Amino acid sequence: MSLSRRHLLVSAAVAAAASAFARAAFAQAPALPKKDTYKVGFAQTESNNPWRLAQTKSMQDEAAKRGWQMVYTDAAGSAAKQVADVNSMIAQGVDLIFLAPREELPLIPAIKAAKGANIPVILLDRNVDQSLAKAGEDYVTFIGSDFIEEGKRVADWLVANAGGKSKILQLEGTTGSSPANDRKKGFDDVIAANPAFTILASQTGDFARDKGRQVAETLLQAHPDADIIYAHNDEMAIGAISAVEAAGKVAGKDVIILSIDGGKEIVQLIVDGKVAAVCECSPLFGPKAFDTAVAYANGEAIEAKLINPDRFYDATNAAESLATAY
Repeated sequence: MSLSRRHLLVSAAVAAAASAFARAAFAQAPALPKKDTYKVGFAQTESNNPWRLAQTKSMQDEAAKRGWQMVYTDAAGSAAKQVADVNSMIAQGVDLIFLAPREELPLIPAIKAAKGANIPVILLDRNVDQSLAKAGEDYVTFIGSDFIEEGKRVADWLVANAGGKSKILQLEGTTGSSPANDRKKGFDDVIAANPAFTILASQTGDFARDKGRQVAETLLQAHPDADIIYAHNDEMAIGAISAVEAAGKVAGKDVIILSIDGGKEIVQLIVDGKVAAVCECSPLFGPKAFDTAVAYANGEAIEAKLINPDRFYDATNAAESLATAY
């Protein structure tokens, strides 16, 4: 083989290896340099309920405790604004972004933009479409609850404790969000395997108290025989109680109320007998979120999903658990 041809082959091999290395490097989420302190972003989806307020406080408290600077934004329920918020954080040169995606699809461009700017992203409490963005590649990890399991636990409790009630109205969370999708799937799968129960109607209440009340009122008018309401969060469940009472019925007696989140207000309503059962979804992300960022900077392997443990409340433990509910 001639020297020139050998040189060309070696050069081609080196170029191919370099290209493969570049592809492999780009296939991984951006690194976080190890430093004493960081400037991080927290892109919150909204602040219209106690769960979100508790989550934000937990994040802010943890940043202050560690002496990290935190750029905080509130998307006010708008996926478009949340994308703009992330782009603003990129422009401000944050080291890392904590993102609570409002919906699974619209936030994909924001995650890709952060990756393009070499800024790692950690998702909190809501995930994104896994066919379009992957943990360890486009973002570091997802920290949150197992939403399918939450819906399943509520349904399992209902099957065991319905006391003859069987006709269900479901108040769904924000359309397109991972908790709404998964809490519905977990619940629906169990109910589908128990033919004594029927889901009469299922409609979004957008995780909001007043919207939940309005939707529950409409559904109760259309289905006056409904005797179970399953809400994807506390806010809609509390709104549904008002709708039940406006219909001249007694919440907790005529209509079983079920929820997910487990704030102090809803746990008190279990004690009061108006709500039957609630699966917790803790909003206190600060310590785990910041610990994960530090572990990532230290080069530790981070799992694709970090699942928070959730408690379950009903009449058997609500009173004793009230003091520790968020």
